[in-house]
Amino acid sequence: QVQLVESGGGLVQAGGSLRLSCAASGSIFSIYAMGWYRQAPGKQREFVATITSGGNTNYSASMKGRFTISRDNAKNTVYLQMNALKPEDTGVYYCAVQYSSRSRLWDDWGQGTQVTVSS
Repeated sequence: QVQLVESGGGLVQAGGSLRLSCAASGSIFSIYAMGWYRQAPGKQREFVATITSGGNTNYSASMKGRFTISRDNAKNTVYLQMNALKPEDTGVYYCAVQYSSRSRLWDDWGQGTQVTVSS
């Protein structure tokens, strides 16, 4: 049983910053990739960023330059530094993990943390 616990969400004014964390715990041998997705009210979940165990990153084009993903492999924790936040960044942010590079889908998801950006 693996648990992913996100933290760091909250209310921030436009232009502000937040740092999200997601810690994985439980029966983990290794984690290949960790990622962030978000879901705005009334919209589908969308991709934010991913990072592999080797440090390779990938970002959504709309967030690249404002968001930075990083991870601490020893702690099985992934972070998302969000700067220059906009009201349209509001939503529930979820972390996800893949245990193998052969995984085609995300293996586990967290429960999400709410981010609200006021104008």
